[in-house]
Amino acid sequence: MQSLLDDIAALIGASNVLTGNDVAQRRVDWMSGASCRAAAIARPGNTDELAEVMRMCHAVAQPVVTHGGLTGLVHGGEAQPDELVVSLERMNAIEAVDPVGGTMTVQAGVPLQTVQEVATDYDLQFALDLGARGSCTIGGNIATNAGGVRVIRYGMMRQQVLGLEAVLADGTVVSSMNRMLKNNAGYDLKQLFIGSEGTLGIVTRAVLRLQPRMLSERTALVACPDFNGITGLLRHMGRELGGSLGTFEVMWRNHYALLTAESGRNTPPLPTHWPYYAIVESLGSDDANNSAQFSAALESAFEAGLIEDAVLAQSAAQRQSIWAIREDIEGLIEQLAPLFTFDVSLPIPDMPGYADTLVDSIRERWPDGRVAVFGHLGDGNLHVSVGVGSSDLATRREVERIVYGPLSELGGSVSAEHGIGLEKRDYLALSRTPEEIALMRTLKHALDPKGLLNRHKILAEEG
Repeated sequence: MQSLLDDIAALIGASNVLTGNDVAQRRVDWMSGASCRAAAIARPGNTDELAEVMRMCHAVAQPVVTHGGLTGLVHGGEAQPDELVVSLERMNAIEAVDPVGGTMTVQAGVPLQTVQEVATDYDLQFALDLGARGSCTIGGNIATNAGGVRVIRYGMMRQQVLGLEAVLADGTVVSSMNRMLKNNAGYDLKQLFIGSEGTLGIVTRAVLRLQPRMLSERTALVACPDFNGITGLLRHMGRELGGSLGTFEVMWRNHYALLTAESGRNTPPLPTHWPYYAIVESLGSDDANNSAQFSAALESAFEAGLIEDAVLAQSAAQRQSIWAIREDIEGLIEQLAPLFTFDVSLPIPDMPGYADTLVDSIRERWPDGRVAVFGHLGDGNLHVSVGVGSSDLATRREVERIVYGPLSELGGSVSAEHGIGLEKRDYLALSRTPEEIALMRTLKHALDPKGLLNRHKILAEEG
């Protein structure tokens, strides 16, 4: 290892190879706060340097874990003491913006928020948005096929990537930096790397698709009387707003009340006794028309009995206070600690039964246990937070079985947008067939025959 590190230091500079306490001071993710345990961290400055680092590692069969913004929740960036971390933090340049073609060419280490802000400078927008925008990086967004709050309108990260460049385990650079919306020339190779969590290659650069900037944004928090009201409201707003429906986020009462009246962390804009709450947003190019259309849609939803109460944000501060309830993950950690978090998807009609059964099962096993549910209902994605007073491995496994167990029969997934990593690896078979998993192994072996890239993540070891 020391000989390898000396060679890497000679290539990228000694100050860009971290060891000892410089490694331990870094966290492996944002939630656990655990220290990085890798043997060292290498910080290449460009694709050529990274490719040479990987050639060196491949020659001596050195396992590598890639680090981006470390905002993941499934231990995808966890490294063992015999592994080398490659951090892309220095590869953070925005290389080009094409306002006519609507593209931005970036390096993988650029933070999502930076991309959003630069797009705004050109009167455009980058559609992906999520709570970790200030820390997460484009490379990590691509590697995990990130989702966020605007999937209902613009799709996942997969839909925002026109082309990319990646370095394979042996140092081969695969550059598919396509800038066109249409390109049917053979296999769409970028799809191999989007959502593969760094197990097939390390994404280094990307061509991102930009969208017209929406000048008008209207936000409302509404309370619904039952789940039929929520699903009816989703259909109603989709129909009445047409293509301008940008967000439809739902909070179960157990989430909304916990983070407002019960904890005092956020002021509740609406009373906390309704069973379901939704954040609905409309994005439009004309403020007057968008506002009128949004208000009319809400009014007709009231008349149809889909909404019991509502508050319409009148300023950016009011909008932020509404979203603060939805995005108060620190509050969930504080109130439910030790906290288990889950990211699942399932058919929308099955959601209330699934959530009720989950709450009943947790309370039956742990009478003082708490569950909070929220998520991107329009995308079929729920985020489940569970606190049962213990975080030992046996307890975690028991909670996981309760959360994941029903999903297979419902045709759901153990991961909607956070990936598999280490945390969900043993449950992959609940959401993928044996044939699908076998094909995944075939792809992994073809691109990384020595098993050096983010080893043990996604796929459990055979035998």
